[in-house]
Amino acid sequence: MENKSKYSACTSILIGRKASIDGTIMIGRNEDAKSAWPKHFVVRPKNYITNHFKSTDNEFEIDLPATSAKYTATPEWTDKFGVFEEDGINEFNVAMSATESAYSNIRVLASDPLVEAGITEEAMVTVVLPFIHSAREGVQRLGKIIEAHGTNESNGILFADNQEAWYIETVGGHYWAAQRIPDDCYAVVANQISIQEIDFADSDNFMTHPKLQQFVTENQLNPSPGTFNFRNIFGTHDASDAVYNTPRVWYGHRMFSASQMYDEQPESDTLPFLMKPDQLLSIDDAQNYLSSHFQGTQFDPLGSGNNSDKRKYRPISLAKTQESHVLQMNREPVNLHWLSLGVSAESVYVPFYAEINDTPLRYQRGKQQYNVNSEYWNYKLVGVLVDAHLDHFWKPMTDLQTQINTHLREMLKNADSELETNADSREAYLTDKSTEMAEYASTAYRNFARQLITESTDLSLLNFKTDANL
Repeated sequence: MENKSKYSACTSILIGRKASIDGTIMIGRNEDAKSAWPKHFVVRPKNYITNHFKSTDNEFEIDLPATSAKYTATPEWTDKFGVFEEDGINEFNVAMSATESAYSNIRVLASDPLVEAGITEEAMVTVVLPFIHSAREGVQRLGKIIEAHGTNESNGILFADNQEAWYIETVGGHYWAAQRIPDDCYAVVANQISIQEIDFADSDNFMTHPKLQQFVTENQLNPSPGTFNFRNIFGTHDASDAVYNTPRVWYGHRMFSASQMYDEQPESDTLPFLMKPDQLLSIDDAQNYLSSHFQGTQFDPLGSGNNSDKRKYRPISLAKTQESHVLQMNREPVNLHWLSLGVSAESVYVPFYAEINDTPLRYQRGKQQYNVNSEYWNYKLVGVLVDAHLDHFWKPMTDLQTQINTHLREMLKNADSELETNADSREAYLTDKSTEMAEYASTAYRNFARQLITESTDLSLLNFKTDANL
């Protein structure tokens, strides 16, 4: 089985257009890897990458088309270990988020080992997103790359455009399957193979490696002949899944489909991949899920449960979150790349219009050591200061988040309404308005950090009071 300690471990959400309150399609994910490893946010110009790609993470390389589309991306601060662009929206209004780390079982890996020089998370956005015109085309392009070059990891990858959302999972070294998210459903995914029953006759809603069934049959991998449950055939069902993965899926269904949960428990290995929500979901719901940590249950690390329960399950938002994003498609008048740098529970999601031509300089700065001029470090600093004195600072931080989120939505609404009068300079206008919203949130957090530092000076354990003056 793949080494589960080797990879980053994320949480994802996908929402169909008829499951959302405003008809938008949303795909989102927390990128969880290291607690101090800055992410940047950039716009890759048209033809930024062409002809050939060679990874600095492994020996993977591939020839590419001669032209590439403009796209947004969140690369790491250094490309020494690979670019890890992770998420973005291209100029053809196709969104991609990669990856949700997953794991193939030992029977699968024995039959189709991982490929040392195969494609990995590090390269997927870079060699796919600039070259596709639809979500479906994204699945097909990535699938063909995996078939030809192999992959060194098992992963889940999210795609969306203005019509539909797709989720593709890779298993073994060369095999894959993808499912279209039904318009009236959502999915939450947490580091497991998640796709369930595949209908090979339904090409509108499923795509797979052309020899997937043959591979399973020849290697006697299906524990339930007569069905084709992708999760059961290729996934894992071990103790680490029960405490690390399934509780996050359980919590998402608890948030959005509580009336349908019946007796389901956090460690259940039969939780569904797709669910219909009890009520239509908003961008706030998607962001609240990705920012959650089992609030309202005894498993909340910040709650009042006993120490055993509070540390029993891995929360969705945690210290190793580098960035969190929600890519909102089929939105009028412009699609949005929502980005939260650092720990999503302690940060805010800033909306950037998909058609921007640049990002604020603060979003393009930051190395491993703290930098006052880096946006990543701005949001991380507040989190570190709040963590040190939760009882004092958690409530002021959440109050500030509410204030910022409310004002950002007001700014966004006003910017939307004024777009038509700025149609002649559309791209520049959208860039300016995105920068204004980012600067508003950034300034608020910088000011809050100053306040926290000032107030923290009187919270030292060396304080000692013997009278009113001390």
